[in-house]
Amino acid sequence: MMSLISRGCVCASDQVSILKVVRRQPGLADREVSSGALRSAVCLVAGSRQPGGALALGLSLFRSRGSVAMAASVSEVEQVLQQPQWPEKSPYSAKDFERFDESSDTIFYNSPRFVTHIDDHAIAALTKYYGEVLPPSGTADAAVLDLCSSWISHYPKGYQAGKITGLGMNEAELSRNEVLTDYVVHDLNVDAALPFEDNTYDVITNTVSVDYLSKPMEVFKEMHRVLKPGGLAVMSFSNRCFPTKAIAIWTSTGDADHAWIVGSYFHYSVPGGWTDPAAKDISPKPSFFGKTDPMYVVFARKKDA
Repeated sequence: MMSLISRGCVCASDQVSILKVVRRQPGLADREVSSGALRSAVCLVAGSRQPGGALALGLSLFRSRGSVAMAASVSEVEQVLQQPQWPEKSPYSAKDFERFDESSDTIFYNSPRFVTHIDDHAIAALTKYYGEVLPPSGTADAAVLDLCSSWISHYPKGYQAGKITGLGMNEAELSRNEVLTDYVVHDLNVDAALPFEDNTYDVITNTVSVDYLSKPMEVFKEMHRVLKPGGLAVMSFSNRCFPTKAIAIWTSTGDADHAWIVGSYFHYSVPGGWTDPAAKDISPKPSFFGKTDPMYVVFARKKDA
């Protein structure tokens, strides 16, 4: 299926209608749902509309080979940030970062959720990847920031560094995270400024939460500020989300589109300040019992001054 947003069939204002369809499905209200459920809702809302909608994102420019399939293959996700054709200016409007539920995130995250948001196979794949890119465990002068952190960071078991900071929304969850050396309760959708000094961290991770950032450009600019020169930022995501809290541009697009969107945050937040963003599909192979959650990372480094 062609990406409906790339074909111009879905605009950000349709998100309310799309999510009403999702929420009418039994058991899906106030739960994380897969892109498959969202895709079905998109089809119901946009199916009768002719191509040529109003969302001029420039997604049709991200590859000379054309639009990206929503049910993306490995090659599509990894290739989408290879020689991308970035529009001259950021293609986003304020509506792209709106959410179905604009109530306070403090209320939504008030009750701790001691659950995992991806399956065990996807967690294992992400943990393996983190083991490859984080500073070696036990490095006394290494500093890591886990952005949008929770009760677990999915770092390798027993991982240690001189400083591992968690920034998240729920103190009860953060206090249970054994890998953290310190933590801060902070709502990035209210205040995108990170409460840390310049050039503090070697690595920043964000696990399955980039889709909830309503001020992503500001957050990515702040990430650049607090990273040391050469520092690495890794954004990971799957195909699941709380649809009422994810931004409009995320809920109306598919996996490969998401890789392009996250890559664009790097590109436009600090022009020339990041290395070219890259995407990697680290999805586990299907298990004996069937499919597993997909897992993707988009990453870039802060350029040396």
